[in-house]
Amino acid sequence: MQVVFFGSPSFALPSLEALLTAGHRIPLVVSQPGKPVGRKGDVTDPPVAARAKSLGIHVFQPATLKDDAAVERLAQAGADVFVVVAYGRILAKRVLDLPRLASLNVHGSLLPRWRGASPVQAAILAGDPVTGVSIMRMDAGMDTGPVYAMRETRIGEEEDSTSLGARLAQIGADLLTETLVFLEGEEGRGPLPQDSSLATYCPKISREDARVDWERPAAELVRRGRAYTPWPGLFTLRRKTRLKLSGLSQVARDTPGARGSRESPGVLLEAGSRVVVACGEGAVSIATLQAEGKKPLAASEFVRGERIARGERWG
Repeated sequence: MQVVFFGSPSFALPSLEALLTAGHRIPLVVSQPGKPVGRKGDVTDPPVAARAKSLGIHVFQPATLKDDAAVERLAQAGADVFVVVAYGRILAKRVLDLPRLASLNVHGSLLPRWRGASPVQAAILAGDPVTGVSIMRMDAGMDTGPVYAMRETRIGEEEDSTSLGARLAQIGADLLTETLVFLEGEEGRGPLPQDSSLATYCPKISREDARVDWERPAAELVRRGRAYTPWPGLFTLRRKTRLKLSGLSQVARDTPGARGSRESPGVLLEAGSRVVVACGEGAVSIATLQAEGKKPLAASEFVRGERIARGERWG
């Protein structure tokens, strides 16, 4: 089958590799333009573009797909199917209608739950026990198209968006190749419409989303820490400077100060072998901390190096 592949981040790589392993022809990969990275500002391709170039596949990295020249470039590829995996842009209907058979999307949730740009993080934030991958036939809406196939998986109690995302990426790659088999074979298994009355939505994540609100319950902050690993990284303010936090765990109820009835949210309950902070409900212990412009340190090292003390208030 002739496939034009749209993708940008690492989440899309297993699907690209799976298509090639299955013998599908990929005349063109469409990816986001390279961006300046690091202090030197070297322009760096997204992972999918870099991998496709290393394989000798033609790569198209337009700033927009709205102009006629871009649409014509896609039409010239003569695709049977467009496959879209975390490409990063919404495709217009005239683009979706170009391939002979369909435009498919590999989406990291069990649709219609978590339509939108951040389904992996949203499932962790909500405390969902399970999530999965959907293979959807794309239409002009935001993840509203009918679904060909789904596969479910449990979310580990300590799983973050890095590990869950990697696992979902591989599940999606396997499910994609299975879907193309019956799509190519015309077995008559049409996609099923979504029940939009059950839909939930997740927006694109910003850096500010990861700012800690210590008024929130400890259990919620632990989930936020998992969801925002590695990016944008949970943070709070200490003396007006940014402090990144990782490895959060909820403190047991019998820990001194953990009941939080007398200590205000954001106040340090412990600053010794570990760092414990009061929350709106309960408290969290923080394994690793990183002051702005410095390297990450284990809690005990951070306490010594930054001279923090019990009773400080963060945020």
